[in-house]
Amino acid sequence: MHIVDGALSSEVIVTGAVLGVAAVGYGLRKIDIDAMPRVAMMSAVFFVASLIHVPVGPTSAHLIVNGLAGLMLGWAIFPAIFVGLLLQAVFFGFGGITVLGVNTINIALPGFVMWLVISPIIARTDGKMLLMAGFVAGAGAIGLSSMLVGLSLAASGQEFITTAKLVVASHIPVMVVEGILTAAALHLVKKVRPVMLEPAGVLRSAT
Repeated sequence: MHIVDGALSSEVIVTGAVLGVAAVGYGLRKIDIDAMPRVAMMSAVFFVASLIHVPVGPTSAHLIVNGLAGLMLGWAIFPAIFVGLLLQAVFFGFGGITVLGVNTINIALPGFVMWLVISPIIARTDGKMLLMAGFVAGAGAIGLSSMLVGLSLAASGQEFITTAKLVVASHIPVMVVEGILTAAALHLVKKVRPVMLEPAGVLRSAT
């Protein structure tokens, strides 16, 4: 899921950088200072979970937890994921520096979309419906991320078409695992500390 330096065309890198800067900047503006520990926690969870890679041909599969991060952070998922990706690139060589914008959008945007779609549902539901909503958020975020990665590669050249298809296919099992984990985590959080589901970065009109 981490695209490496040198794999993408200049056009894709520049587009990702522009979108990434805008999303991270806006996300930082929306963070409630009292929610900073939660943002840091989810950034750390992403950092650790996505370090474990399973090689699949020319690509690899790994957990991301961007669905859960989106539900708990809202707009703040963009800076949280960016920090995690930056540290992984600097300390472990995962991904890269020039592709930080693309990787941030590919991973954070699906989590943000799940927040927009699923948060209104989990606010008024419980039990089995809550678990189903959590599963959809976890699996849906991974599915969207794999498709965005595939599109990023495909837009960089015909030689990446096969790899793009493999990225999507290899993450189908990850979708199931992430769906189950997100559902379980969501059920626990809402039962023990529901305030954590109030997004750290709320969607409101800019002033």
